[in-house]
Amino acid sequence: MTTPEFDIAIRGAGPVGSALALILARHAPDPARIALIGTLRTGPDPVATDPRTLALNYGSRQTLESLGAWPAQAATISTVHVSQAGRLGRTLITPGELGVPELGSVVGYDALLARLHAAVSVAGITCIAQATTAARQSGHIGFESASGPFSSRVCIQSDGKRPTGVDRTYNQHAILAMIQAGQPRPGWAFERFTREGPLAMLPHPAGPAIHGLVWCCSPQAATERAALDAPAFLKALREQFGDRLGRLELLGERHVYPLELHAGPTRTGPRTLAIGNAAQTLHPVAGQGLNLGLRDAAQLARTLAPWLAKPDNDPDAFLHAYTDQRRPDRWLTAAITDTLPRIFTTGNPWVEHACGLALLSMDLCQPLRMPLARHLLQGLRT
Repeated sequence: MTTPEFDIAIRGAGPVGSALALILARHAPDPARIALIGTLRTGPDPVATDPRTLALNYGSRQTLESLGAWPAQAATISTVHVSQAGRLGRTLITPGELGVPELGSVVGYDALLARLHAAVSVAGITCIAQATTAARQSGHIGFESASGPFSSRVCIQSDGKRPTGVDRTYNQHAILAMIQAGQPRPGWAFERFTREGPLAMLPHPAGPAIHGLVWCCSPQAATERAALDAPAFLKALREQFGDRLGRLELLGERHVYPLELHAGPTRTGPRTLAIGNAAQTLHPVAGQGLNLGLRDAAQLARTLAPWLAKPDNDPDAFLHAYTDQRRPDRWLTAAITDTLPRIFTTGNPWVEHACGLALLSMDLCQPLRMPLARHLLQGLRT
């Protein structure tokens, strides 16, 4: 019996791995030689199991729409309001100055994954529910699955494995909740920096008056606030966020997640790469994690396209080129999302005043805010 051989095996069928498989399938002469390892969510209406919403910038939306994987429900981000609790200074970012129709969108994690998996299921990609790496052979990587062994010329780890190299614990947990606003501002996303950590209120796909709360604070405070009754929780929230959205109402349950930074090398072994959460997991400030992962996927597919046309050739030069191309965007995005949640939580009044002055300066001077705004919108693309 002949052992099946693939050109590329992608370990992890999350959003980044699924998007990579779809983009590669468009470049591959035979999409069946792309293997996606992971369980697909199938059925007309998968049960929602993940409470997270995802902030996707305009570039990510364009990528997902081109793959036929954009969810039916999405909330548009038309304005980003950035402020600091207890200090002067704030800035607004709008799409007009960036030359785009919108800054981004917010979608449900489950809704996005369902659309991606639906697209994968009709793209001709080979889907394997589960497999383990068995051995490295000459020019191939061996795997074991329930249906027997198989091999691949290249292996991409996209999720399911924590990167190792740079690790940081922020001593912050995030409280996730749905909030209904008495005076909603459709399309407005708020990023408010407090001494405990960033607090974000994002448009929510559930409706124009609904906002998704991401409240970063100490682990003890997160546990205590998640256990409060609704009136006490909302009172604590108003003390940090203010009355910008009028009277607030808590909808549904609250969820708490620990926040950490983990980043490692892109090249993890012979003919093996890491992208997405397997390469970097970031603090959620500014919502850059999935956007960065989708840029990983898009760049990798473009770089490997010439090799896929002639996969008998050694892919090493293409893998090396991808590693070099992605390094600036990866590390700059990681640096931004690592610095922001720490610099505003020092408790040093001089630092806080300097941060407020920086926000005010960016608000008054467009050239000062444009580099950051453009990076959050599209990253460093090569």
